[in-house]
Amino acid sequence: MPGANPLIEARGAGVRRGGRWILHDVDLAVAAGEVVTLIGPNGAGKTTLVRVLLGLLKPDTGTVRRGATASIGYVPQRVHFDPTLPLTVERLMILTGRRPSEAVAEALEETAVGHLLGARVSDLSGGELQRVLLARALLRLPNLLILDEPVQGVDHIGEAELYRLIGGIVERRGSGVLMVSHDLHIVMAATDRVVCINRHVCCTGAPEEVVGHEEFRRLFGPNAAAAAVYRHTHDHVHDLAGEVARAHPRGSDVAG
Repeated sequence: MPGANPLIEARGAGVRRGGRWILHDVDLAVAAGEVVTLIGPNGAGKTTLVRVLLGLLKPDTGTVRRGATASIGYVPQRVHFDPTLPLTVERLMILTGRRPSEAVAEALEETAVGHLLGARVSDLSGGELQRVLLARALLRLPNLLILDEPVQGVDHIGEAELYRLIGGIVERRGSGVLMVSHDLHIVMAATDRVVCINRHVCCTGAPEEVVGHEEFRRLFGPNAAAAAVYRHTHDHVHDLAGEVARAHPRGSDVAG
């Protein structure tokens, strides 16, 4: 369960468009040091809920409250860049505001892409771009990260490494994280609490509780539970190319 003082909280949030409810009576809260994953089928209202939480969309019903100390770093679901523009990673990091070069370098190092400072954004792989966008969000020194489909365009090995990276940020910074995902196979091993929505909250709780819920099985099928909680232990770390880079300092369970 979330802490007594959540960084962000929605109560009874609802959004109505064209005479129908896109979201209805949704409760959600994220506390410091907690990883919450929002799942649901396509069209369930996940991205709409994120827009409500960010203040980009006013709910028709309910309320959204940010904690007094909440500072948000956001990685959107889709970011499009004109491939003909000579946009470098360094330039992307400071597009919306100047930041000290040391802070830019440190954020990129934290997401393991410091070597890409001078690279063209159009030349990045999906995994590299997601790490750069995460570093850009970290420049705001947030205590809450909102990540909308953070592993989009990333291969299976890269997904596991990206989730491990996010977990490391939580450990070091004590940040809260809200992730939106449709990928059940890996994300369940990287989260403390799951909120499953289909325009309303279908079920919520620890991953092992949610996968046994009747609504979860109805939405994702009877075989989804086994895939969602499958774990194996990594004793090594892959680099961005998928090669074994080094032994992991402490074996940790991640989905595979």
